[in-house]
Amino acid sequence: MSNLLYTIAIIFIIFWGVGFFVYSAGAVIHVLLVIAIIAILLRLIKGKQV
Repeated sequence: MSNLLYTIAIIFIIFWGVGFFVYSAGAVIHVLLVIAIIAILLRLIKGKQV
């Protein structure tokens, strides 16, 4: 399950980067970034290696 969260977080960060620099999708892109950061922080807090 943690690998799935980490993979989703990476995908969201990639989408955020593309959306931020190429498209102007508004707040949706920033919500994806926040979700990705939360997923990464949860993984780090649980003590798993990134």
